[in-house]
Amino acid sequence: MTGGYGRSGPDILHECTIAVEPGEIAVIVGPNGAGKSTAMKAVFGMLHLRQGSVRLKGEDISSLTPQARVAKGMGFVPQTANIFTSLTVEENLEMGAFIRTDDISKTMSQVYELFPILKDKRGQPAGELSGGQRQQVAVGRALMTEPKVLMLDEPTAGVSPIVMDELFDRIIEISRTGLSVLMVEQNARQALEIADKGYVLVQGRNAYSGSGRELLSDPKVRKSFLGG
Repeated sequence: MTGGYGRSGPDILHECTIAVEPGEIAVIVGPNGAGKSTAMKAVFGMLHLRQGSVRLKGEDISSLTPQARVAKGMGFVPQTANIFTSLTVEENLEMGAFIRTDDISKTMSQVYELFPILKDKRGQPAGELSGGQRQQVAVGRALMTEPKVLMLDEPTAGVSPIVMDELFDRIIEISRTGLSVLMVEQNARQALEIADKGYVLVQGRNAYSGSGRELLSDPKVRKSFLGG
């Protein structure tokens, strides 16, 4: 993918390649301003691509709007403003299923099974929840669309290390159901520990890629991006 914001804006991504298979966790890491969130937005259709394409299950969806990509099977959780604070937890989840016309009760039960605290607080306004619980609502709402690929932009931003570990455990559980998970993450070392694939971006380009384990053991990656 090569492109930037607007048709006349400068390119932020330069021949950037990202892929994730069913049941895999792929993690995008790199320094601030490296284009990590931009790459995620490009996959979701929020960026103008001058070159390259986005494919879902082999189908070229590069010309589709973000809304149309959701209907095709993309679930996207932005870093901020990702819940309706005045609605209850359950109403937030129901909003996630807005494109569906079938019975959503089974998916709702699965989300509550994954995040038991949400079931306990399902009648509570989401704005009253802790940061970690809000993230659970945001992820749960994306899962309500029954996506094929779940995209998470900095899911552990601003949460405590204990909450981060718990969120990562849930993300592993989600991938084990056969879902593809694509994640941008500031906590690079912890994210690469759970990643099947890792992509290190620098100035919008692929600097390093490999399995999470390979990148964690690469001396250059460790020195430049993981603090030694």
